Amino acid sequence: MLKLLSVLTFLTLTLPFLTHSFSPDHPTDRRILVLLDDLALKSSHSLFFKSLQSRGFELDFKLADDPKISLQRYGLYSYDALILFSPSVDRFGGSIDLAAILDFVDSGHDLIIAADTNASDLIRQIAVECGVDFDEDPAAVVIDHTSYAVSDTEGDHTVIASDDFIKSDVILGSKKIEAPVLFQGIGHTVNSENSLVLKVLSASPSAYSANPKSKLSNPPSLTGSAISLVSVVQARNNARVLISGSLSLFSNRFFRSKVQKAGSPKKHEKSANEQFLTELSKWVFHERGHLKAVNVRHHKVGEADEPAIYRINDDLEYSVEIYEWHGKSWEPYVADDVQVQFYMMSPYVLKTLSTDQKVMHVIPSRLAVFPVDFLLIPFLIFVLFFVLQGSYFTAFKVPDVYGVFQFKVEYQRLGYTSLSLSKQIPVRPFRHNEYERFIPAAYPYYGAAFSMMAGFFIFTVVHLYSK
Repeated sequence: MLKLLSVLTFLTLTLPFLTHSFSPDHPTDRRILVLLDDLALKSSHSLFFKSLQSRGFELDFKLADDPKISLQRYGLYSYDALILFSPSVDRFGGSIDLAAILDFVDSGHDLIIAADTNASDLIRQIAVECGVDFDEDPAAVVIDHTSYAVSDTEGDHTVIASDDFIKSDVILGSKKIEAPVLFQGIGHTVNSENSLVLKVLSASPSAYSANPKSKLSNPPSLTGSAISLVSVVQARNNARVLISGSLSLFSNRFFRSKVQKAGSPKKHEKSANEQFLTELSKWVFHERGHLKAVNVRHHKVGEADEPAIYRINDDLEYSVEIYEWHGKSWEPYVADDVQVQFYMMSPYVLKTLSTDQKVMHVIPSRLAVFPVDFLLIPFLIFVLFFVLQGSYFTAFKVPDVYGVFQFKVEYQRLGYTSLSLSKQIPVRPFRHNEYERFIPAAYPYYGAAFSMMAGFFIFTVVHLYSK
């Protein structure tokens, strides 16, 4: 009995931690496992870690080769995200390996990988599985003789000042990044046909990847803007991955460094590394750009309840509410490119959902004309319950085809999590007693039949009673 009580007590204490994983209702990950090559990285990269902790994340620091580390316990994930600051590790400790990390991402969890000039084959292989290829030359680093960071010593121009950012407020935030980002490490390429991988920070057209300690005997394999310095991946299950070719990118030294890009007279008192990585980590950990859809409804025009079946040519209405997570709360998501399909093998109806933002322009104009107007109350109620709740709606007629249809919303937009909504509904034809008694389109045929009957009657009378 005592053993049973102790087991129940242990499970009661541990299960809340083990089951706390990614959820659409709570998109902000909280428990993060950080694997390090050396525990000294905790202090040398402390500013980045403190920025995560200040936003409510719980960081668990472990050495990458610790024999006790594990991502799962009792079949449940103990962490919501993983940070790999161990570029030189050849083999992880415990039960973590390549397959475990890939399963972790496939389960919807997030991942940050920081490589370096001493990146091992294991780290390179993880990057390849995420759609990124590092330079095959293990001694190669990114060199740029025109966009390097100016320093007191001439150096080999491997410390790059890059400002070629992705054009996306969702991924990097709405505040403009003024200063360049300092980067020192290895470059990688992404497959242009892979829409899941995005280059967030690219090298300049004059950059190339080579060994700075030896002369070039052959043209470098990576050159120009094809070199990606930092990339992100959003998987089809909405898991997010950040891949960087520089561990120094996250360091306190680069966070606090003054920076001047070669060829530019302007000297910035601080690099943009901190702003860049803070905003980027918000996106990676779903503090921004995460959508959810609720209250998917459809019904006949003039009714409120969802029917079990529609009839051909019925007039119906479809509505859905879409919200975006903004770090602390859900806020209405407003866009003009959300579409719904009425689908059976192929879409029979394709309609763009409306939020009817015109109401927002009507209210100020009415206030200007009628400072006290009770007619404003319906408008305000409409705004509060529809526009401000991110409600999308449309109306259309059921096509003149019967079968099993689906309401489908497939929404994919750069930087946002994808939405895939589907509701199945059958459509029946008219019953025998639901057709009109006289069809207007058949009036010419009715007239032809009766005129034929009248003509035959007149012909018979004339034929029988005339000489």
